[in-house]
Amino acid sequence: MSSADRRLDPFPWYAAMRRDAPIAQDPQYGSWSVFRHTDVQRVLSDWESFSSRFMGGAQNPSNPIGSSLIGTDPPRHRQLRSLVTQAFTPRAVAALEPRITEIAADLLDATGAADGFDLVGDLAYPLPVTVIADLLGVAHEHRETFKRWADSVVSENADPQEHALQGAMISLLRRTIAEHRETPRDDLITALLAAQVAGEHLSEVDLLGFCMLLLVAGHETTTNLIGNAILCFDEQPGLWQRLRAERHLLPGAIEEALRYRSPVQSMYRVAARDVELDGHHVGAGQMLVAWIGSANRDPERFPDPERFDVERRPNRHLAFGHGIHFCLGAPLARLEARVTLSALLDRYRELRVDRTVLLEPMPSQIVYGVRALPVLVERP
Repeated sequence: MSSADRRLDPFPWYAAMRRDAPIAQDPQYGSWSVFRHTDVQRVLSDWESFSSRFMGGAQNPSNPIGSSLIGTDPPRHRQLRSLVTQAFTPRAVAALEPRITEIAADLLDATGAADGFDLVGDLAYPLPVTVIADLLGVAHEHRETFKRWADSVVSENADPQEHALQGAMISLLRRTIAEHRETPRDDLITALLAAQVAGEHLSEVDLLGFCMLLLVAGHETTTNLIGNAILCFDEQPGLWQRLRAERHLLPGAIEEALRYRSPVQSMYRVAARDVELDGHHVGAGQMLVAWIGSANRDPERFPDPERFDVERRPNRHLAFGHGIHFCLGAPLARLEARVTLSALLDRYRELRVDRTVLLEPMPSQIVYGVRALPVLVERP
């Protein structure tokens, strides 16, 4: 199987690893891979044993993401999360629905009367990036820079201009933060500048780290969630018509897409101390890969896990992580997916993937999705 084939369909490999080597050590590098739901959940949630400080953790102006929420442990993580949560409340997220609806409609209108379009390039990518740009108060003309930089962060194929792209992103965000300090606005950066806990505000490095994390996680997760959901729906005969007729099933369908084709397939941790993991000795300082995509197909947790079931209950997937690092943007990703998929169901009597085009996977073991998703549509 080629690497591209495995990226498109890693699930047989996951099944084999859960069966034969559910906790496996790389003989060359010494890192560990964890495949079962129980073990993945533990690695993601037991921060005292499995630290998120694999990118450094301390404030680093040259790599702000490493000192953001994703790269810190308590007590620092707790303080940062308390600060940014003030500006990311459920009410604030819910208030975005009219704007997300407007963006989705504009993007679909732009496809014209054609009987097909690229669902990723024309809709699933620009929508969340536009939402995040609105949230941060950053001009939309920087959208392509956002995409190239964010893709380079999660890609296995190094972009020769990655360092320059990161420098450009940091400079752009620094200018934006300075402008917001000078002239406060009704957006997320202004709210983050004002937020404080115990009298302490976010530093500029903290702000940069959160904004850059939001740009990566906010667009990669939602873009791939929307695209992956369409791939799932396309494989189920009659499901598109059923969802059009029974809209109450859509939230469950989104949760099942999150489980079945998780936008984030893996997360990294580093052992904070010597620890036993299901009979295996993991030494302090050793890296671990928690395979979320495998955990979400584990038959010990999900009956008939290879079946896509929009009415699956319960559906305690790990697509957004678990524990203190559960994704802060999960409600926004779910809202964007629901609004976008609803717009597609409203507009098209039929929508199917154009199977004459070879799908190209994202070159990443972290995120799961396709670079482009040509679809064919029929209007009512």
